[in-house]
Amino acid sequence: MTTPVAAIILAAGKGTRMKSDLHKVMHPIAGRPMLGHLLASVAELEPAKTVVVVGDKAEQVQPLVAAFGGVVAIQDPQHGTAHAVQQAQHALANFAGNVLILYGDVPFVGAQTMRRMLDRLEAGDRPAAVVLAFRPDDPAQYGRIVAAEDGTIAKMVEYKDASDAERAIGLCNSGLMAVRAADLWPLLARVGNDNAAGEYYLPDIVMIAAADGRASAAIEADAAEVTGINSRAELAAAEAAWQARRRADAMADGVSLIAPETVWFSFDTKLGRDVLVEPNVFFGPGVSVGDQVRIRAFSHIEGATIGAGAEIGPYARLRPGASIGAAAKVGNFVEIKKAVLGAGAKANHLSYIGDADVGAGANIGAGTITCNYDGFFKYRTEIGAGAFIGSNSALVAPVRIGPGAIVAAGSVVTADVTEDALAIARGKQVEKPGFALKFREIMAARKKSKPN
Repeated sequence: MTTPVAAIILAAGKGTRMKSDLHKVMHPIAGRPMLGHLLASVAELEPAKTVVVVGDKAEQVQPLVAAFGGVVAIQDPQHGTAHAVQQAQHALANFAGNVLILYGDVPFVGAQTMRRMLDRLEAGDRPAAVVLAFRPDDPAQYGRIVAAEDGTIAKMVEYKDASDAERAIGLCNSGLMAVRAADLWPLLARVGNDNAAGEYYLPDIVMIAAADGRASAAIEADAAEVTGINSRAELAAAEAAWQARRRADAMADGVSLIAPETVWFSFDTKLGRDVLVEPNVFFGPGVSVGDQVRIRAFSHIEGATIGAGAEIGPYARLRPGASIGAAAKVGNFVEIKKAVLGAGAKANHLSYIGDADVGAGANIGAGTITCNYDGFFKYRTEIGAGAFIGSNSALVAPVRIGPGAIVAAGSVVTADVTEDALAIARGKQVEKPGFALKFREIMAARKKSKPN
């Protein structure tokens, strides 16, 4: 594909059915805004330009669009899809290639399908436009396409304007199109609004071109790829469909999911070979897991790197910045944030390790915490290789525990501990023989003499 490509993504709808202060296309699926999924697919084509047309809440959309190298155009007021596409004309004023027209709330159309559309546009019969069609189980309110067996379009009609016979047709218009820039703007200028809604419809350019003797073509995609999202229920259904596909891909790539339907992935989760994931595990964005890792039930992992052969959970929480070394162990009710756990190190239960560097082979006892925050600033804790931190210890950062050192259980450590030293930082135990017996006798007598 040598002809330059530009993409226009329409996202100006108000999304009233979402009942949200968040722009519809910014609602997340698998940890990424639905618009982000589409922009990532467009980016695979290396487009010369990407323009996202929005209405209100443009300030919410603009940073994401900019992150993908695109620009925002505003449609205000909103007079239909043809009018929306026209709002991108200024941004594409000097562009002379092929234009893809996509929808921000149809996030799962893939780069391969986009390439098929562009290839069809470049075919020998040189269609005026290429329309992406699909056959849903329930055609509902979709516009219909009347097409020959070779995909040549005889007629396109919006549902509101369709006859009963046309509504009985199963081939539907997804709204996605590919058009040459040289054809797009002149055709749009001729679109009228003599229809039931009084709007300027983008599909009308197909019939305008047909009246000029230029045919357009339809190609089909799977209905799941062009499913639109307009409500919270549809958003949840899209999430479920995405997760089901991702779980299947994970297992095909050599990951064992004991209860697949209970594991939730993010758009960028990376898993190695022979990883075992137990039930009810959630992966947030930014997780990379090495080979032969075991992630036990009810663990929550986000922004973390896990080395080969490590074991996580059950009930573990890895927060952003957690880096778990090869063969390390993070046990139940352990939280790790912005900390490195060296190869073979262990934090087996009931600990918080934040803003810390834990050396290889170190052992963190139950109930240990790194006190990393004084209410104003964060500080780091360093625990050397092979160190042993006794249970219920508090390491008050900034502090350094030397390699091979031992911190006695129950210690509150506020100063550095040298290599191979034993640190005991707790009150001295005092025993008073017989005190407990005398105390009970006194209190029992007091209770007996007290009136009810």
